[in-house]
Amino acid sequence: MFIAALVVASAVGIVLGLAINWFPAQGSSIAHRIDTFWDVLLIISVPIAVIVLGTVIFAIARWRVRPGEENLDGPPTHGSTRLEIIWTAIPTLIIAGLCAYATILLLDIQEAPAKNARVVKVTGQQFAWSFEMNEGGKKIASNVLYVPVGEQVTFKVRSKDVIHDFWVPEWRLKIDAVPGITTSYSITPIKTGSFQIVCAELCGLGHAYMRQRVIVVSPAQYEAWVRRVSQAAAPAAPAGSGGTQTASVDPKQLFVAGKPDTGALACGSCHVLKAAGTSGAVGPNLDTSLASDDRAAQIKEMIVAPNKEIVKGYGPNIMPANYGQTLTAQEIDALSAYIDQSVHGGK
Repeated sequence: MFIAALVVASAVGIVLGLAINWFPAQGSSIAHRIDTFWDVLLIISVPIAVIVLGTVIFAIARWRVRPGEENLDGPPTHGSTRLEIIWTAIPTLIIAGLCAYATILLLDIQEAPAKNARVVKVTGQQFAWSFEMNEGGKKIASNVLYVPVGEQVTFKVRSKDVIHDFWVPEWRLKIDAVPGITTSYSITPIKTGSFQIVCAELCGLGHAYMRQRVIVVSPAQYEAWVRRVSQAAAPAAPAGSGGTQTASVDPKQLFVAGKPDTGALACGSCHVLKAAGTSGAVGPNLDTSLASDDRAAQIKEMIVAPNKEIVKGYGPNIMPANYGQTLTAQEIDALSAYIDQSVHGGK
């Protein structure tokens, strides 16, 4: 009866485990193989967990001390060498098999870069990603990653400061960005759409906000994007241009939500500002930390050069230093004026 209960519980656990949608949609050519490995781990680990926990619970229920038996000594027991060898050998073989499977899978899914693979240089810094590629002999720099679907891309990843981790959950693979060296991997996206780029390595106070977007488009759409960006970059835009000028700017919306299409993080995710209704605790409280003489011009400098003057009690490199590239000059001016008006009330 006990063994039958363990079998039923294991079967139910496996079915439930496989029914749960653990991961986002498969977005790369190797994602299904990693998901299969996860399923294998579930199928093996669930029965082991059920057997161990079930045996412990059964032993507690069957051989627990009853009232009046507190001072009784149980019968003498003798170990079984054969049994100990068996229950040591089985887990060892299981772990060895899984390690071999994982090693073969890892070596197999690390695609060798094709001769015509598109190369993207990825740079991580607290707390933002930037991208650079060469298209038709022209260097393209962007704060939003665009790649064509169905074509292999090789990422060359590095860091300007601390260890980060470049990860797109839909692609499954991730790799560390390590100061002083360049790491790389190649992957072929198979699903179009907009996906998050996540830093999967704790890299400081703003780690949770180090998120940008990768836009996977058709090859034709990618070529159109390359032409558009190339034209916008000639002549080179000045610092703080962030691309094309916008006709109208909602500074409160910028403060609260940022500008995801260029990778500009929301100010309100890190700062308190009563007028905007934000309560971020990573950076200084703007309602109390800005002096009366910190007007729009000074606030603008704090946005584009955050390490130039640091509020007491906070360290350098907490605030992203790329707002001069991710926001237009018009947006930065509007944002600075909005913060000034919100804090000082125009006084």
